[in-house]
Amino acid sequence: MRVAMLGVGHWHAGMHAKGVLDAGAQIAGVWDPDVGAVARFVDACGGIARPNAAAAIDDRPDLVIALGRGPAAAAQLAWLIEQGIPILADKPIGVSHGDVAPLADAAERGNQFVAVALVNRIGGAVEALHDCGRVLHFYFRIINGHPRRYRDWHVPWMLDPQQSGGGALRNLGVHGVHAFLICAGQQPVHVEHAAFRSVFGEAVEDYAAVTLRSRDGMVGIVEAGYTHPDVGGSFEMRINGEHGALVDDGSKLIAVPPHSLDQVAYVPSNQRYGNFVADTIGRIAAGRPPFVSLREFAAATALVDQCYQRAERQA
Repeated sequence: MRVAMLGVGHWHAGMHAKGVLDAGAQIAGVWDPDVGAVARFVDACGGIARPNAAAAIDDRPDLVIALGRGPAAAAQLAWLIEQGIPILADKPIGVSHGDVAPLADAAERGNQFVAVALVNRIGGAVEALHDCGRVLHFYFRIINGHPRRYRDWHVPWMLDPQQSGGGALRNLGVHGVHAFLICAGQQPVHVEHAAFRSVFGEAVEDYAAVTLRSRDGMVGIVEAGYTHPDVGGSFEMRINGEHGALVDDGSKLIAVPPHSLDQVAYVPSNQRYGNFVADTIGRIAAGRPPFVSLREFAAATALVDQCYQRAERQA
């Protein structure tokens, strides 16, 4: 399978590339508006540098991995959907639900394969939910390092809300919001509380804690931040049900009370991007739908928008 990559200046580009190569696929056309980013990527990961996005997909690859910055990424994805080539998109996609929802509509009208790299979905915890009974409450925490790393990674626009749509919640917390929606099933979910903090004086929040509630009373707390004091970060997803609990700490999945999880294909957090790419390639080859669809991502962004609105009203 041949995979084109657009927007390789994105900080996740190398993770996606590793997933492509580990899956036995080939990196084909490569493009980014920053020619220096293209040169660095090709030198590290391979592929063929192209002068623009159209040239990168001119030979009709089997998959396009689309990475970019907010508004430009939304416009690029709209154009790609029109091309009829399967897509794996990484966030940010636009800056709000208003940017994402029309893209989901277009993908569905064209019966177009568009996966979104909410990679924690592939970890395995949600697949083991049947052992817990009805979910009572949910907790998700992802705290990464200082926001200066986005400047170090040549993506300072991630700290500009006009380009990124927000900070830690929209970038990291959306994974937890999406997982909570999976636990809630088809139930309506609303935002009960949202608290934001900018510790380092950036234009975007570097810490957020939000409380969600589903119609049946299930409570979810999602915590996201750029406030980890050292290299690395902190990750946990906990799902408590009537009959048991599941805890994903990023390295293992723990069942409480203890029981076998042999039937669950657990993926550690440091392998999730690669596995998500491989899963996407396999789904395209088999004619199966995406693991995480653009519609699912749109639903999560709608709740994220509500969190920002709630925080503004509470301020």
